[in-house]
Amino acid sequence: MLSRTHLIILLVTSFLPPIIYSIWIRNTERQNRERWKAIAVCFLWGASIAIIAAIILEIFLDMSLSLSFIQGYPPLFHIFAVLMIAPFAEELVKPLALKTKTVYRELNEFEDGLIYGAVAGLGFSATENLLYGFTFLSEGLLYFFVLMSIRSIGGCLLHASATALTGYGYGKALLSKKSIFRVLPYFAAAMLMHAAYNFLVSWDDIGALTGLGAALLIVLFSIRFIRKKIRVLDQS
Repeated sequence: MLSRTHLIILLVTSFLPPIIYSIWIRNTERQNRERWKAIAVCFLWGASIAIIAAIILEIFLDMSLSLSFIQGYPPLFHIFAVLMIAPFAEELVKPLALKTKTVYRELNEFEDGLIYGAVAGLGFSATENLLYGFTFLSEGLLYFFVLMSIRSIGGCLLHASATALTGYGYGKALLSKKSIFRVLPYFAAAMLMHAAYNFLVSWDDIGALTGLGAALLIVLFSIRFIRKKIRVLDQS
């Protein structure tokens, strides 16, 4: 059982960085900034419905995969789970925040999809931080703060950047009145980014620090690209 102090620490370290990032992303846009209500809906979608749906979908896919031809090869199963199942399930459900009535009504510019997608991803990362952080606390506060600091940069910015891509594709399809299948290239790019991050932080063969450093570089470059794209579209 967590003490009240530990619970407060866990909640603050889990949710405060994603909330700050959400404000940062929202304020990247200078003209016609998104309404806070729509931003809140996206964040809460990611933090609740999306993460529950992702867990259920991942369990279903894991069970299906365990009955397949790779059931006798645990390392191969692990690779599929980390590089395919998790990115597919998570990047599928997070951007569905854009289909909620509140957010859908606010989609009127191409950059809106980037912003709402990123915020939904950040909501997802907040609850994911909470789940991981609960485990980290059992290893001591130093271990907890080190890993939560890493997650506050890597995990948060990964989810923001990846889901921003799918959100952008979805927003473009809606505003251009194109087929929803136009989203698929952006969804594939989001999955690829997510899989690359998971690979770099999971495989010890490349070295833990080397992999972590490369993963952080990917997300820092990605979020910089997303914010630059928002600014460019905002000025057009």
